[in-house]
Amino acid sequence: MGTFFDPKAEVHCDQHSLPHWMQDGVITYVTMRLADSLPKATLERWDIERLEYLRNQGIECRDWKQGRDQLPSDIRAAFDKCFGRKREMELDLGHGSCRLRDQKSAKIVHDSLLHFDEDRYWMGDFIVMPNHIHLLVVLRQSTELRKQCYSWMHYTATQINRLHNASGVFWQEEPFDHLVRSEGQLNHLRDYIAQNPVKAKLREGEYLYRRSSRGY
Repeated sequence: MGTFFDPKAEVHCDQHSLPHWMQDGVITYVTMRLADSLPKATLERWDIERLEYLRNQGIECRDWKQGRDQLPSDIRAAFDKCFGRKREMELDLGHGSCRLRDQKSAKIVHDSLLHFDEDRYWMGDFIVMPNHIHLLVVLRQSTELRKQCYSWMHYTATQINRLHNASGVFWQEEPFDHLVRSEGQLNHLRDYIAQNPVKAKLREGEYLYRRSSRGY
């Protein structure tokens, strides 16, 4: 287990607010963020910037998600990369409650991610940051990706809210995921996960990092 995306092999797509591409046996990079991790004003600004990007490509639309689907594959990839970088940089600014900075809360997430390791999935590297997590994983059944992410989110939200005697929405509803294309991309993602606390200027004890011996 733990191969790279094959454009010639069967691919599944679970379309919601974001498209979720899945392929059996392929390493998948997943980001889950807390519900308050990105300011509303920032999200609204990005929506305007996405529409402007599409207009520059000759696409007039009111819903950037529909416009994105009209882009040629190479430009669509550049579009996703551009706004993916914006998202990652903004997350590292530490907006919101940053409830995962608390090590007891981070440990709940850590243990949940490893609970079904080698049963439902094979877990790779991951980092629990104050307001988001990044992980690399291979699912036994790739079509279970969204279901598995929701399982992690539901369990950890319940446990962490109980720990802090809190309530309310904890995670952003829909995670981001990406099929790893190559060894070079995998190495980049592993380095990104490892260096994320440095880029976010976190101190020891403000994050929880786990490096896998599986090579992803």
